[in-house]
Amino acid sequence: MTAGTPALPAVGTEAPDFTAASTSGENITLSSFRGQKHVLLAFFPAAFTPVCTSEMCAFSDDVARFSADDVQVLPISVDTLDSLTSFRDQHHMKVELLSDTTKAVAQQYGALWADGKIANRAYFLIDKAGTVRWAHAEQHPGLSRQNEEIFAVIKSVTA
Repeated sequence: MTAGTPALPAVGTEAPDFTAASTSGENITLSSFRGQKHVLLAFFPAAFTPVCTSEMCAFSDDVARFSADDVQVLPISVDTLDSLTSFRDQHHMKVELLSDTTKAVAQQYGALWADGKIANRAYFLIDKAGTVRWAHAEQHPGLSRQNEEIFAVIKSVTA
């Protein structure tokens, strides 16, 4: 993270709200899930890179399992919407991807990588009340959490 970049939102605090363009063609507002679903906000560095492709495909493969846990997965990167749509379509993903080209959301969440050009890989589990229940940023963008670890976190904080 760069100097002046906010720290990750603390567990137990209200998640910063935002609206971002989605590959669904709709704008997605985080607070629209309040009272309805938990949200896994997952920042990723760049479409079409090996680790990001593996991670986004894993989210897609497990979309029904996330849904069964009442969790909406919101992957987000600073890529353009066109790039994210091509990425999603090429890999037949079942999750919609969010575009943060202004980097405002990554900045709010303390997820902007040191060079300021990409988001670091970072995860935030936000409960139905809009409270951050888990926050994790990788030491560098080439690392990622496995879905099994994320499911264990979901079970531990939403049970």
